Amino acid sequence: MTAAISRMRKRRKLKSEINVVPYIDVMLVLLIIFMVTAPLLTLSVDVDLPRSNARSVESKKDPIIVSVNADGAYTLTLESGKPERLDGVTLAAKLKAFVSQNPDAPVFVAAPGHSDYQKVMDTMVMLQQAGVKKVGLMSQPGGNAR
Repeated sequence: MTAAISRMRKRRKLKSEINVVPYIDVMLVLLIIFMVTAPLLTLSVDVDLPRSNARSVESKKDPIIVSVNADGAYTLTLESGKPERLDGVTLAAKLKAFVSQNPDAPVFVAAPGHSDYQKVMDTMVMLQQAGVKKVGLMSQPGGNAR
């Protein structure tokens, strides 16, 4: 009888190991879910990027420049004209009228390097809604300021 009790104690010995296989399965399923959904959550703005290798833009006409100031105000410079400070609604109306007459006119967005990225994105969305087909970002020649 004592032999049977000792066999039962040997069978009931507790394992001090943790079975991590179910946790790995859950993590792999979550990884697959995130990998599938991540590309679907990407928001973008269509931008007509230049196909050249860092050469300056050569155009017969002066470009249209929309400047986004640090305080969020806009400055519009139309083809070698005087820069004028505008709010968002007036800027969109002027650009829509100008682009309806000149559909292939390129528009460049200029912003200080320390400006809020959201302001630049909002400006590009506004340009897209105004019907601008070619949008470019202006930068200063030289290396990174980091």
